[in-house]
Amino acid sequence: MENFAALGHDIAKLWSTSGTQYLKGAVSTIELAVAATFIGCVIGLICGILQTIPHSKEDAPLRRGVLSVVRAVIRIYVEVFRGTPMILQAVFIFYALPYFSNNALRFDNVNVAAYFVVSINTGAYMAETVRGGILSIDPGQTEGAMAIGMNHFKTMTSVILPQTIRNIIPQIGNNLIINIKDTSVMFIIGYTELFAVHKGAVGRTYLYFPSAVIEMGMYLCMTIICSVILRWWERKLDGPQNFDIATTDTLALTSGMTTYVKKKDKEDLHR
Repeated sequence: MENFAALGHDIAKLWSTSGTQYLKGAVSTIELAVAATFIGCVIGLICGILQTIPHSKEDAPLRRGVLSVVRAVIRIYVEVFRGTPMILQAVFIFYALPYFSNNALRFDNVNVAAYFVVSINTGAYMAETVRGGILSIDPGQTEGAMAIGMNHFKTMTSVILPQTIRNIIPQIGNNLIINIKDTSVMFIIGYTELFAVHKGAVGRTYLYFPSAVIEMGMYLCMTIICSVILRWWERKLDGPQNFDIATTDTLALTSGMTTYVKKKDKEDLHR
């Protein structure tokens, strides 16, 4: 019990002196994770669509050549950024690029560099997620859309992508939670997020474990809150589980001219 009391005392001491810094670090972590996840989803969506554009031997050689090059570039991008640690990607982009380019490719702002690294890393994972999501949709839906005169662009935007996005929401949530934790490696280039604040507090007080307890609790709170919000978003996109027809007119029922009522309106109808 004495150890727990001492731990509680050290945590309270740390929070009283560095609580504001911990909160600012948590805000920086959330901002980076959310923004990078959104940008990464956009990158992944573009890459996923480009990888699934159909082509055949009957297409013009230029079209087939361009698509082959684009797919090769995307494949290299995906394999490189999925196959290497984010901390090394940050080191290479922030330190190695200026070195090999004579400062032509240099990030003067650490924040911009951190957003760039996490975004393109997330985009590599989302590219495969989107590609798999598109391929998981029944090919019959594409054939049906083409049969009624839709071109490939219209089919993708109106039929395939809405279903794909709904199906990959859990993976988007996973990437957001992973980014909340993985932003901790951005301290290597000087970005001040929660882990960087923890290192600073430990350097001042030498209270490593109490600071780690505070940090772990804050990471856990952030990931749990994000998980709850994402599950709520999934339920909203799912819509009602059951629909009740708001009319007893048999003619309307057989013709398909029916409307639906919400649960509250249904209760009012039965009063």
